[in-house]
Amino acid sequence: MQCRCQEGNKSVVHTGESGAQDKDFAALLGAEQGQIVKEFGWDEDADSTISEALEDAIGAAFVDEDSDELCDMVLLWWRDDDGDLCDALVDCLGDLDDDGRIWLLTPAVGSPGTVDPGVINESAQLAGLVQTSAERLGQWQGSCLVSRGARKS
Repeated sequence: MQCRCQEGNKSVVHTGESGAQDKDFAALLGAEQGQIVKEFGWDEDADSTISEALEDAIGAAFVDEDSDELCDMVLLWWRDDDGDLCDALVDCLGDLDDDGRIWLLTPAVGSPGTVDPGVINESAQLAGLVQTSAERLGQWQGSCLVSRGARKS
């Protein structure tokens, strides 16, 4: 059982599982009030609590995929059979502000659609990105990717 609750200005997920800790997905991803976020690759298997927590934290809905507006963060849901990851990352770069970041969300190890970490690393490097952090987000693994030379704050 899972419920999403507001605690102050934070969206916290209570899993109800024995020993499970509450997760503040927005804080883990570094989302802040007023940021502009785009989301790509969302499908039925994606965890809507992650998206909802981000929208709550930024205080707005995600901008439309077709918008020309530059954003602070791209949330990219990706599975092993989704195609060429490098191409997708390059496409996402066109949507980012200079200091923006891509959070690449892939199914956790052992789940259908898991992406090999070597593929993520190679694709990121070819796209001109570096990984600055990684977070476990429920059944998803998040990799924070920024342009080489971008501020890593």
